[in-house]
Amino acid sequence: MIVYQQHVSISVAHILKQIRVKILNSHLKSSTKVRNISVSAVVRKKMTDNNEIRQSRFVKEEEISCGKWLSLSQITYTDPTGKERTWEAVSRTTSQTGTDAVCVIAILKRMLKYDCLVLVKQYRPPMKCYTLEFPAGLIDPDETAATCGLRELKEETGYIGTLKHESPVTCLDPGIGGTTCHLITAEIDGDIDSNIHPKNKLEESEFIEVLCIPTDELLNKLNDFTKQGVVVNTMVYSYAIAMEQSKKTKNKSL
Repeated sequence: MIVYQQHVSISVAHILKQIRVKILNSHLKSSTKVRNISVSAVVRKKMTDNNEIRQSRFVKEEEISCGKWLSLSQITYTDPTGKERTWEAVSRTTSQTGTDAVCVIAILKRMLKYDCLVLVKQYRPPMKCYTLEFPAGLIDPDETAATCGLRELKEETGYIGTLKHESPVTCLDPGIGGTTCHLITAEIDGDIDSNIHPKNKLEESEFIEVLCIPTDELLNKLNDFTKQGVVVNTMVYSYAIAMEQSKKTKNKSL
């Protein structure tokens, strides 16, 4: 009987010990979790602070060589870790307005005919081939982007357009240089006399072919040109993809 009571006492003591251990472990885990949350919050805050402070910074630009139209320079900057680095870049020597150029997305509208996108085909020496592009040109010192765009549209294609939209300043190939550009959209009334038989006014060194491509066939037509060895400008092809995606989205909603 005494042995049995001792055994019971030992078992109860053992159970109470286990309970105390579990309670202690529970407190420890809870405390550790709170500390971990606190530490994580501090780390996140420090990372946020560092991200706000640690950004790439321009240091200086030194000209290496300069031609009539372009200059080559070396740019020094610091990366987000604070390390100083250099980058070679080209820039236009003609930039006087803060923005270099303007590109024109022009849609030709005619009665009982499909809307067409007006493009220009020309030989580009740096590409060593013909390209397909939006009408475009450099902005003169006394011009706005809109004025320049409509002027270039008339000179390169002969069409007189009406401004519909003007973008903010955008960049062209920022990995190579700092050339900036405005995009404008224009609508051409193809039924007025001046646009029925348009006559372009090109400079002596310009040789441009004007193409009017139906917007509902744009992507397929551009692909046909690429098979002929013509390189399509990235902005033009991007516009064609957007048009195609828009058609698919519209068809799904019907």
